[in-house]
Amino acid sequence: MVNALPTGIGCAHAISLPVRAEIDMRPSDERGTHRIQLERGSDTQLARETLAVGLSRFAPGEMFSGELRIDSRVPPGKGLKSSSAVGGAVLRAVASALRQSRPPEELARLAADVAQEIGLSATGAYDDCLATLRGGLVLTDNTNRTPLRSPSFALELSVVLWIPPESHVPSTSWRERFRGEAGPGRAAVEAARAGRWAEAMTLNTELVERVMGYDYRALRGELLRRGAAMCGVSGMGPALAALVPPDNIDAVVSQLPADRGEILRAELRPGDETTGESE
Repeated sequence: MVNALPTGIGCAHAISLPVRAEIDMRPSDERGTHRIQLERGSDTQLARETLAVGLSRFAPGEMFSGELRIDSRVPPGKGLKSSSAVGGAVLRAVASALRQSRPPEELARLAADVAQEIGLSATGAYDDCLATLRGGLVLTDNTNRTPLRSPSFALELSVVLWIPPESHVPSTSWRERFRGEAGPGRAAVEAARAGRWAEAMTLNTELVERVMGYDYRALRGELLRRGAAMCGVSGMGPALAALVPPDNIDAVVSQLPADRGEILRAELRPGDETTGESE
C-alpha cells in the first residue's frame, strides 16, 4: 500500500495467495555443512541463504540433512512480494521442524536481513515480510526493523489483481530514483498513519508510476468509477491491485485488459493488528 523506498517506512496488507514451505530434517554426523536438498524449482539463492540463516540462528552448532520443498502461488517479479513470502515461509518451516515457536517479528527481521544482504531488496521489505507472517495490515520502519502504530484496517473488501506479463528488476537498481521522491513518499506515509487508506494508496501509486514509467491513471480512474474502493500499484509493480466491495467485483474485473495480463482474485488475510510501536 505504501512503498518504503522513498522514506524507509512501508505499509502492506496480507492477502490470500499462499506460499507453503515443507522441510524434513534429520540430525547429521557430518561437520561443517548442512546437507539439505532443495527440490527443483525451489532451489534459489533466496531459499538457500534463508535456510542457512534459519539453521544457524535456531540450531547453532547442529548439523542436519534432509529436503526442503517450496510451493508458491505468488507470481514472482510482479510487485506482489513473492520473495518476502518465501523467506518467511522457509524460516517458519525451519522453526517448526525444530519444534520452536518464534514470533513473526523475529522471523520477519531475519527474512528482511537476508533479502537485503543478497540484493533482492534495497530496504529488506520488513513491512512485506511481517505482513506475510502476521497477516493483516502492518506499518513499519524498515530501516530499524520495527512495527509502527497505525489505525485498524477494518474494511470488508476483496482483492482483484491485474498482472501484466512484464517483470521488474530488484529494488536495489531503483533506490536512488525512489529516494528522490521522499517528499511525496512522506505524504503517502502520513495518509496511511491517519487511516486514509485510499489516499495513501493513490499518492503511493502516483509516485511509483512516475519512477517506473507505468501509465495506469486512466485505468485506475475507470476501476474507481466501477466501484473499487481504492486501487494502486503493488510494490514496484507492474501488478495493479484493486480493493473492491464483493458486489462490485464483476464490474471491476470487466474493465481489466485480460488480453494483456492475468487477472487473479484474492481476499484480505486477517491477522493480529494490535502490535504497537516497538521499543
